[in-house]
Amino acid sequence: MDQTLKNLIEVSDLHFSYGKREVLKGINLTIPQGKIVAILGVSGCGKTTLLRHFGGQLRPARGSVKFMGEVVHELNDDELYKIRLKMGMMFQVSGLFTDMSVYDNLAFPMREHTDLPEEMIHDLVLMKLHAVGLRNARNLMPSELSGGMERRVALARTIATDPALIIYDEPFAGLDPISLNTIANLIRRLNDALGVTSVVVTYDLSESLKIVDYVYFIHDGVVVAEGDVSEMISSKDPFVRQFVHAEPDGPIAFQYPSKPYAEDLDIKTAMI
Repeated sequence: MDQTLKNLIEVSDLHFSYGKREVLKGINLTIPQGKIVAILGVSGCGKTTLLRHFGGQLRPARGSVKFMGEVVHELNDDELYKIRLKMGMMFQVSGLFTDMSVYDNLAFPMREHTDLPEEMIHDLVLMKLHAVGLRNARNLMPSELSGGMERRVALARTIATDPALIIYDEPFAGLDPISLNTIANLIRRLNDALGVTSVVVTYDLSESLKIVDYVYFIHDGVVVAEGDVSEMISSKDPFVRQFVHAEPDGPIAFQYPSKPYAEDLDIKTAMI
């Protein structure tokens, strides 16, 4: 990795649409090396769409994403494949191979992307599982794991090939409080121990604010607020305040944009 680069990721004026629905409307943000950055926002605000630009799964309509100094959407297939090897992704629903044991789930990316001998892969798998407290679960199948254990195995697989960037897409979804706190602490500890850069994309405010260094709030396709944790907690910004304090009234509307309810009722009455 080029140590002269201060920021691992730089997003500049990023625009993207699904058909006529504009999702990203000019996103600007940076992810510094060695830090944990949270990207927060309500469901459907474009967080996952933004992530897909990091790895080049989507191409922007305008603007760019730079990873380690390279503009992602300008890379050819071979170059894109190489930068993806430097990224680890923990999916919303673990993404474990259901017909493989825990051990083989972790060994798979090592066998696929390296020429390491099986003896070394064995030691590395046990090392990664030990880091998440599941070394003795290596022979279990995914169906035998609890929700929290499954998420920890997914985390171990994410760090299997020692990526420069780890992306966590809703890592706390569906977890009980103990498992949730365990995963959050693991994210912080592994980031510091491995010296990697982490992006946590979530709508879970309480846990993410405990472990991150910097926060971006996204709403309606743009960054509406940013800062460190203390700044966000004390922010007077209407969006941030509503999100942080879970207030029902504010700039975040409950109803999806639509015509007045009375008009819909009149149309239905006329049809009857």
